[in-house]
Amino acid sequence: MSRASVAVPRRSGALRPPTLQTLPVAVTANVAKVRGRTRSTIMAVVKADGYGHGAVTVARAAVAAGAGWLGTTSVAEASALRGAGLTVPILTWLHPGGVDAETAAAARVDVAVGSVDELGALLAQAAPMLRIHLHVDTGMSRGGCPRAQWDELIGLARRGQQARRVRVVGMMGHLPLADRADPAANASAVADMRAAQQAARLAGLGSPLAHLAATSGTLTDPATHFGMVRVGAGLVGIDPSETVELHGASRLTAPIVHTAAVEAGTAVGYGGTYVTDRATHLSVLPLGYADGIPRERLPQAGVEILGRRFPVAGRVSMDQIVIDTGALSFPVGTSATVFGPDGGATPTVQEWARWAGTIPHTIVTGIGPRVKRSIA
Repeated sequence: MSRASVAVPRRSGALRPPTLQTLPVAVTANVAKVRGRTRSTIMAVVKADGYGHGAVTVARAAVAAGAGWLGTTSVAEASALRGAGLTVPILTWLHPGGVDAETAAAARVDVAVGSVDELGALLAQAAPMLRIHLHVDTGMSRGGCPRAQWDELIGLARRGQQARRVRVVGMMGHLPLADRADPAANASAVADMRAAQQAARLAGLGSPLAHLAATSGTLTDPATHFGMVRVGAGLVGIDPSETVELHGASRLTAPIVHTAAVEAGTAVGYGGTYVTDRATHLSVLPLGYADGIPRERLPQAGVEILGRRFPVAGRVSMDQIVIDTGALSFPVGTSATVFGPDGGATPTVQEWARWAGTIPHTIVTGIGPRVKRSIA
């Protein structure tokens, strides 16, 4: 075993913890790429803590690069952005805990309403006048007001505006098939949004700012852009349509915390599903499925260590993964890159998604709280 091994110089000093590093320069580059494909206002959607990259960090980089709006899921998330000093308009549209109209108005946060009941509940609150966007269902059937109730929603919004309880400033919908990167697949939703705009005009609501496209539609179909586009995953380097190369905005690293030289035929991890076929070296990283490493993944899954890619050996544990480094013996403290934007030996978020049979969004949003966050 010793004659087959290649030693790497020992390292000293305290171990650095597993770290997810956010790269604002990548967000800047991605906003620039989006700007090259649309003349519409760009909303930077920073829900799910900026797709796992830090909502404030991503928001600041996006706004500095030219994004004119921010988007969140709740008034609380929006208020946190205000607390961080961000002053551009903010829209929130999912409201998992309901809408606190008074807080929204005080924080200058726009609220989307997607049903007659939701708007009625909002109007029932004793609060200052609130800016609202009417959320209409344009084919997703996952939220937004169904077409059969558009007239009722718009009528209630008109009465609320006349009573100076709300001001209708926007209309929004979603594209259910934009990831296909085929404008024909978006045509029905585009037609629905135009119909909703016409209904608003006929009701005397003027021409509220319309927005329909998220990242895929923004990158692939100008007909979906309307007055504003909502870009979330694209900010951090994820194009769901897989047609445009964006810049990865994060790097996940972890130190080797344990090494072992083992013989051929050695079983690794729970269940012994991985058995070494030669004498080799094993390195342990302090990351597991509790930290967002997918437990189910293809055998091709690997990490980068000093410019080379090595496979994950055996099952992913709650707190650890084992790496088979072959003839190379890496000392404790050597840094491994689980994913990053570098290419080559460094796996990308997209590769991890393919290995796990999922989408890149679940990889970056799944990194757990035990992983330290930093900004490049």
